[in-house]
Amino acid sequence: MRIVFRPQATRAQIDRVEKLLQQLRFRYRRSQTADGTVIGVVGDTALLTERHVQDMPGVALVAPFTVPYKQASREYSPSSTVVQVGPVRIGGSDVVVMAGPCSVESHEGLFAVARRVKAAGASILRGGAFKPRTSPYSFQGLGREGLELLRAASDATGMVVVTEVMDTRHVDLVAQYADILQIGARNVQNFDLLREVGASGKPVLLKRGLMTTIEEYLLCAEYILATGNEQVMLCERGIRTFETVTRNTLDVCAVPVIHRLSHLPILVDPSHATGEWRYVLPMARAAVAAGADGLMIEVHPDPANAFSDGPQSLTPEHFDQLMREVAPMAGALGRKLDRVPIRSRGDGA
Repeated sequence: MRIVFRPQATRAQIDRVEKLLQQLRFRYRRSQTADGTVIGVVGDTALLTERHVQDMPGVALVAPFTVPYKQASREYSPSSTVVQVGPVRIGGSDVVVMAGPCSVESHEGLFAVARRVKAAGASILRGGAFKPRTSPYSFQGLGREGLELLRAASDATGMVVVTEVMDTRHVDLVAQYADILQIGARNVQNFDLLREVGASGKPVLLKRGLMTTIEEYLLCAEYILATGNEQVMLCERGIRTFETVTRNTLDVCAVPVIHRLSHLPILVDPSHATGEWRYVLPMARAAVAAGADGLMIEVHPDPANAFSDGPQSLTPEHFDQLMREVAPMAGALGRKLDRVPIRSRGDGA
């Protein structure tokens, strides 16, 4: 339900409605728009009808949601969400970059990549400790050791860490080491896992499934939001179509569509979308031009010998080029790349 206030509604009138919502234990969010104040409410809204909220002073309109993904919708929050993770803000005016290897392979390799992507301007270090693989015989990740290496690289560079959690049994473990919990494409409709990561209270990066419609995708986000965790970020990483030249088809249109339908920030992963390093740079430019709030890029010092997803990984030199090219594009749109400080804890930079 949406409670829309008259433009001339006073603070006291708005506070009176909020106090009622608190007394009835509703989950709600207040937003300020150009036309006035809007409060989105979820719960047994029949109680609000019984309390005659429509007739309370200052209230112009009480209306039901028109979409099933209530808390993820612009109806619930006309104002865009900005997720704050340490010094990094995802959403708003900045374009953030998450970069690192597909999977954590060794101390030397991870630290080399972390220093290079940080120097180029990335704010968030990505890397898989647990890897979902199509074949059970492929490298599955280092597990706890990989998490420990990610945390050590974060401490050395000052970068925020995002890594995937694949199993409800691993949520507490991953949450000890990661700043952001990632839900991969294959688990986008693993509803028990969505509830568990939501209950962790950690920021969550939710990737779109290979064959997930936008409405289904936003309903997946709703599972996390329904736990009371509002720190949710979306990530478009390509969908499965009839085309086989690229690994997936990057749905660039999803960026403006989701910005229209939802208040949640959305990033783009051109690495998984294309599966080919040569296409990552042009698709990164397209994503920023479309209004993406960030990029997720795979970078490896020796892609030919990577344990996983080498063909789609950029070398540090190619990543430098990507950052040089997307920065002015973000600037042309009135945005900027969010960068970690040049000098941060323990890196000697």
